[in-house]
Amino acid sequence: FQSRSFQPDFVPRDPNAKPKRYKYPAFYDPYGPRPPPSDKIIQLAEKIAALPTAERNQIGPALNETTRHPRMQQISVEGIGMSSQGGTAGATKTEEKKAEKTAFDVKLEKFDTAAKIKIIKEVRTFTSLGLKEAKELVEKAPVVLKQGITKEEANGIIEKLKAVGGTAVMER
Repeated sequence: FQSRSFQPDFVPRDPNAKPKRYKYPAFYDPYGPRPPPSDKIIQLAEKIAALPTAERNQIGPALNETTRHPRMQQISVEGIGMSSQGGTAGATKTEEKKAEKTAFDVKLEKFDTAAKIKIIKEVRTFTSLGLKEAKELVEKAPVVLKQGITKEEANGIIEKLKAVGGTAVMER
């Protein structure tokens, strides 16, 4: 038993009725209608279209330089699985390695177990970790201790770790 007393004008839908078809526009423009381009812009577009492909490819960078737009930053894809594009991923990684030679990583390879406490103290001096975090980091032995540092700073850290009984290497 159903009661529709709260909707006095309720009319049930006809079960045999076909769904309504609405006319949608051919395209959706979120900015609304725009004025047509000026004659100057149309002539410029025709000149650009008439250029050879090699010259057309130079237009974008030239416009970016003259209008002083900021360059687009490259996105790192190292953590993303690129199974369908395996060949392109390898090429971008080699380009990134050639471009970046100013940032280095320090990796702790191994350490003498007798000097573990000294190494933990040394790790705490150049990282902002607490005692517990530094201990856990050192116990994971082949681990990167510091990333994105200069070559001089990396060499200093490696020398300090060698002095207390650890083996560290510079990567990148």
